[in-house]
Amino acid sequence: MYAVIKTGGKQYKVAVGEKLKVEQIPADIGSELTIDQVLAVGAGETIKFGAPLVEGAKVLVKVASHGRHDKVRIFKMRRRKHYQKRQGHRQNYTELEILAING
Repeated sequence: MYAVIKTGGKQYKVAVGEKLKVEQIPADIGSELTIDQVLAVGAGETIKFGAPLVEGAKVLVKVASHGRHDKVRIFKMRRRKHYQKRQGHRQNYTELEILAING
């Protein structure tokens, strides 16, 4: 069984037992959350789509850890203008473990 959930402005296809890195969620490590923004639920050949959400579908997740992604380097330059700018960015994330899909 799998589900398509929406969190942090992005959509993810999840299944029970998977680990997933999403945009940072303010929750303690080890706590369990319920994600109710489920766009689709599928099991084998059958798929149930929502319009836009599936009624009564929920995904139970556990917060495994918090962290930061690898650094992304930003380099801007204007040729012949003596302008160079270097910048770096590390995005925060929350790692979730999928416990159950109810739908």
